[in-house]
Amino acid sequence: MSFEFTAVWKNITPELEAELVDFWIDNKAIADKKQAALRSKQVVCIVREDGGKIVGVSTAHPRVIPRLRQPMFYYRNFIAADYRGKQLAAPFLEKSKIALQEHTKSLPKPICLGILIELENKGLAAHRNEAVWPEAGGTTFIGYSPKGLHLRVSYFDDAKLGAPMPVRRQAVRGGGQQQRGPGGPQGGRGRGRQRA
Repeated sequence: MSFEFTAVWKNITPELEAELVDFWIDNKAIADKKQAALRSKQVVCIVREDGGKIVGVSTAHPRVIPRLRQPMFYYRNFIAADYRGKQLAAPFLEKSKIALQEHTKSLPKPICLGILIELENKGLAAHRNEAVWPEAGGTTFIGYSPKGLHLRVSYFDDAKLGAPMPVRRQAVRGGGQQQRGPGGPQGGRGRGRQRA
């Protein structure tokens, strides 16, 4: 069986959107059609099997995490259950990175420095525990997310740092505010909550 990867970033036709919505609903990845239609605006690449059926989708949207304070494309992919284990993840990431990098280079001012991955597949995280994945564009481990998942980044060629982005404040119970910084909650006291 062969697979065809296609970059569709910022080029989603109404027909492709309908196909993507059906793909997510049929595969129980997204239950709500409106949410699936919104997510289709974030699609970077699709992968089709020989018969033309979509079997995988990658998405991205700009995001700033406190650890980096730089804009990155938060990357996700979803592969239909029957097609997992067919070595699609690395080429999917590579094709998606190329598409996002080309788009970024076409802009007067880059909006993101690269790709950020929060690796939800715990089996893959345990099996692929190298700090750098060279075959996936030099994707590098940078720590753990608040959910305890691997965070990995892959920078675009010639990416340049901008001024640090402001860190969002998050509300906590009792009306107080918790300042999130590069090391976690303010004061570096771990995950405990602070009250005003």
